[in-house]
Amino acid sequence: MRVPLSWLAEFVDLEPSTTPEDVHAALVRVGLEEEEIHTFEVSGPVVVGEVLDFVEEPQSNGKTIRWCQVQVAPDGERAADGGEAVHGIVCGASNFLVGDKVVVTLPGAVLPGPFPIAARKTYGHVSDGMIASVRELGLGDEHDGILRLATLGLDPEVGTDAIALLGLDDAAVEVNVTPDRGYAFSIRGIAREYSHATGADFRDPALSTPVEEREERARLETAATLFPVTIDDQAPIRGRIGASVFVTRVVRDVDGTRPTPPWMLARLTLAGIRSISLIVDVTNYVMLELGQPIHGYDLDALSGGLTVRRATPGETLVTLDEKTRTLNPEDLVIADESGAIGLAGVMGGASTEIGTTTHAVLVEAANFDPVSIARTARRHKLPSEASKRFERGVDPEVAAPAAARVVQLLEQLAGGRADDLGSAHHAAEAPAAIELPNGYIAGLVGVEYTDAEIRDSLAEIGGSLSESDAGLRVTPPSWRPDLTDKSDLAEEVARIVGYDRIPSVLPVAPPGRGLSRAQQLRRAAAQTLADNGATEVLAYPFVDEASNDTFGSPTEKSVPAVRLANPMDATVPFLRTSLLPGLIDVAKRNLARGLTDLAIYETGLVFRPEAGIRYGTPNVPPGAVLPSDEVLAELNDGIPPQPRHIGALFTGNAVVRQPSHPAVVASLGDALDAARQIARAVGARLDIVQGSHKALHPGRTAELVVRSGTQSRVVGYAGELLPAFAEEHDLPRVVAVLELDLDALIDSAPIDIEARVIAGFPAATQDLSLVVAVATPAGEVRAAVVEGAGALLEDARLIDDYRGDGVPSGSKSLTFALRFRSDDRTLTTPEATEAKLAGAALAAERFGATVRE
Repeated sequence: MRVPLSWLAEFVDLEPSTTPEDVHAALVRVGLEEEEIHTFEVSGPVVVGEVLDFVEEPQSNGKTIRWCQVQVAPDGERAADGGEAVHGIVCGASNFLVGDKVVVTLPGAVLPGPFPIAARKTYGHVSDGMIASVRELGLGDEHDGILRLATLGLDPEVGTDAIALLGLDDAAVEVNVTPDRGYAFSIRGIAREYSHATGADFRDPALSTPVEEREERARLETAATLFPVTIDDQAPIRGRIGASVFVTRVVRDVDGTRPTPPWMLARLTLAGIRSISLIVDVTNYVMLELGQPIHGYDLDALSGGLTVRRATPGETLVTLDEKTRTLNPEDLVIADESGAIGLAGVMGGASTEIGTTTHAVLVEAANFDPVSIARTARRHKLPSEASKRFERGVDPEVAAPAAARVVQLLEQLAGGRADDLGSAHHAAEAPAAIELPNGYIAGLVGVEYTDAEIRDSLAEIGGSLSESDAGLRVTPPSWRPDLTDKSDLAEEVARIVGYDRIPSVLPVAPPGRGLSRAQQLRRAAAQTLADNGATEVLAYPFVDEASNDTFGSPTEKSVPAVRLANPMDATVPFLRTSLLPGLIDVAKRNLARGLTDLAIYETGLVFRPEAGIRYGTPNVPPGAVLPSDEVLAELNDGIPPQPRHIGALFTGNAVVRQPSHPAVVASLGDALDAARQIARAVGARLDIVQGSHKALHPGRTAELVVRSGTQSRVVGYAGELLPAFAEEHDLPRVVAVLELDLDALIDSAPIDIEARVIAGFPAATQDLSLVVAVATPAGEVRAAVVEGAGALLEDARLIDDYRGDGVPSGSKSLTFALRFRSDDRTLTTPEATEAKLAGAALAAERFGATVRE
């Protein structure tokens, strides 16, 4: 919301020395967010000039310029720039005549841009200044010619300061209005907030209109000249009728060709509203002033009275932006006998648009249901200044004063005449009273406010107070629909008294709360990769069918995938079944930008529907109805499984080249190390076994397995991409990848951690070399050795895989470093040897292994 200071000063006292920064600081104190300061960025000398004479001079480039003599100071006086009273000025526009009063920017002036003005030679003359247009002054976008002051209804003296005359010396402060404080989308609301912050006297503009609202409502409800309005809402949202207030007034003999006065034009411009025409500008002006959106109809273009109803299926409407819109049955529309003529609270229709030929105006000021307006605006992608206010809540009591204010301005500025014709429908519910128990605010905020501070604060925001058995009964004002609970009142007291009264004390976290075990372990897994130098990325969850077929299953068989009904990009219409396609795209993008050494990871959901199950729900509940528990259960049943995975990709150098140290290229080992680190971080036991995957290199692919008793489950894969696949995707030849089902890995981790006794006796170490067939997985041989060696074996690591002289063809020699230890004695060599040979025996039984001497 942009607030011109001159406008703000009409409703609240501003000290003469008040700066925009002062206003910002005051509004921040009461909870509004400071944004920018807006000015016209015009500095003098800028004066009123009169065209005395001009000569048209055609140029060789086909353009005709005017060499003008412009009087910029009264006879006998010096000009504001110290020069002569008459200046010679070159002008390219031709829309003015001799005798016209214009705006002249003299040498030394600065226009928006910034664009400094100086005397300069052009077209064979020294142009001593410039005659300005509306756009050059920052008052609008019009640039068809220079600004003739007569078009604004002005006839000032020559030499008058044009900056003050046109309101270009004003400034506006911009604040960000949160969704719960819609009343602050008006000068009225901001003035009230400034009064709260500074104690300055506030004058409510809603009470200053020439017609007292209650008397006017009563008169219109009983008038014989009642304008016909019907509220026919057959499809209320959440049980609330679409229009609770609907006020109309008629103004006749309006002159739509009259110009918008400079003071109004300047204020609208600073407020960010484009000037359209006087009548439309008046409605926008009142909307900004009081926060009540106003719509004006060309009365002569209406067919009969107005009806507020829901749109019929297939009904269309041409809106003011000249677009034909197909309406939804939930849309609230304003209609006459010809059909829909406007989207209620969003945008009017083109058929009743106000124009320069309009002579009779029907003024509408209504209050519409916020949810209905918000849905319509989003459904049609049609945000407007009106919908922005209605969807946050508009004061239902301000509609009649706002309509009266429009009538007043049309009478004063457009020569209009107020007609007796009008109507007033008012069915808005009164705000419900809120019980505020004694001591509640102090207990919630942590400050012992006095009774006087609480009462004064609640009265200051417009609340009506009365005594109750528990404490106070507070009825919020009509402009604060956000106040619905006692906690809201506590916040208002804290805000009005001052947030600086609240002590900065860190609260003690209650026991038994915080992150769940799964959340803690997920964070630990991700943090482990980050601590080891990997960078977290966030890839899009949308992929093409080929990516899901390649990575959704390790086999050639494709897996089911969820196809989006309305994908943002038709080339990627499926939800991902794996994280690896996204990581590959991220790697490809970074490699193209020169980042050749990559270690990246992502944690996120994948979507794994089960074959043969149809997901989704045929009966989507309407948005206006709260779904029952049964409907929610049906919706949840229609969602496919969404496990959380963690994936990583490594390529380039894992260790960069340094003096005396060669580079170490990232490979399968890095992916396996990452998998082990993730498992260790969550407390799970992960076994690595030989595997295969259609996108990964045969012989350099591992299955990642968790075991529970005699049961085992594959929870992921690690490996190197097929070189052909890597080349196809513009990746290096060696790219190592990893993907784990993080949810399954966490589920496999024991909840209770068993602490091992710290060994107090020395270990006995021995090596064991076993000869097995080349195709025998080393991990399975190690598992057999560990099982056979028994409880004395503390650790077993593969330290060598030899194939060559001394080993039969088709075989390999696997050497394991074994460490034995007892908790109650020092082991002897024969005891360690016996356990080693027991492990070798079990390996021989399962795989035909022989001990290599």
